[in-house]
Amino acid sequence: MTSGTPKLRRLPAVLLILVMHSIFLHADDEAMFTAFSDPARIWGNGIERVIEEAYRLCFRTRILGGKVMNLRMPFAQDNERDKLTEEQWGFLEGGKGDPVYLWEKIYEVLDSPDFTLYVKTLSDGREKVIIFDLPGKSWTATRELFEIARMKAGSYRGLPHKPYVLVSGRGLEETDVYNYLYCVGLLGMDCSGFVWHVLSYTAAWKGIDLGKRLGPALGVKPGSNPSWYAGTAFFSSKSSQLLTIKDEIRNLRPADIILFRGRDGAFSHSAIIQSVDFTKGIIRYLQNTDEAPLNERGTHESYIRFNPAFPQAGLGDPSLEWTQKRYPPFPGEKPGAFSDDGERYRAYQELGGGRVVRLRLLSS
Repeated sequence: MTSGTPKLRRLPAVLLILVMHSIFLHADDEAMFTAFSDPARIWGNGIERVIEEAYRLCFRTRILGGKVMNLRMPFAQDNERDKLTEEQWGFLEGGKGDPVYLWEKIYEVLDSPDFTLYVKTLSDGREKVIIFDLPGKSWTATRELFEIARMKAGSYRGLPHKPYVLVSGRGLEETDVYNYLYCVGLLGMDCSGFVWHVLSYTAAWKGIDLGKRLGPALGVKPGSNPSWYAGTAFFSSKSSQLLTIKDEIRNLRPADIILFRGRDGAFSHSAIIQSVDFTKGIIRYLQNTDEAPLNERGTHESYIRFNPAFPQAGLGDPSLEWTQKRYPPFPGEKPGAFSDDGERYRAYQELGGGRVVRLRLLSS
């Protein structure tokens, strides 16, 4: 390869094949490429495939900074970070935008002169601290040695609305792209926006326009986007459109919604089940959150491992292994109260703990 060739060696073998095909794709190869990437190859033609298709709409591959990058839909905050500012500021579409529309806006940001400057700054070979300003949708860089030393020593000076990030100057990484989209672009989906997207996509597969069917239950005003009303508060409500499911593993189905309770007793996070494998003992669920390892922030898959001999176990059973670890969105920030999703689901038992609900329209 010449010096101008993107750095492909970092990619897993399967993704490398896909990328090379996309770069050198000929018309005769399109059918083979489509078949290779078809989720039906793994998930068949049932609801698991449909949910996987909805999930994959939250990913795109682009060449940025001379590297092939697999970008995931960023998380959009539910105003958790604006408490120190005088005015509220929010993400585009309130975190409820359709992925296709959001990717259009993301590409506009990635093609902007400011992002080009950001890439150049991260590629100058000099260690520095990037200081983001979310309300101002901007960033600055400092090479002050004392500031760099503080970050290395674990003395974090960032604030919720002004995260600090130490960078090496050795070039753009996928996590740097996420930071920019998250802090400067204010683009992404929140947890319930992602769940609504998957449910809407799945309902459309069944010939159901979810927005129209649930409009009255959501209290949608004429001319408004139904997704704006479909927050975690709706999924945790007593609406007749929702069925509360006893969370024993044997009762769970794809498209069931997992709700995580907050310290105030209300549900503060939602995720959606993609598949339940009773043979291998694996539940795969999907979510959008920034409290995850750096390379998983945004839309990502998560797993629960259980003993297939005991399908009557509930999700709150401590014998289950929830593999999804939880971390602060930016290194140095104060970590959350829970080390993994299992702890979070089992938390606040005195208030009821976690819950599983099912959309009545998808129950058959």
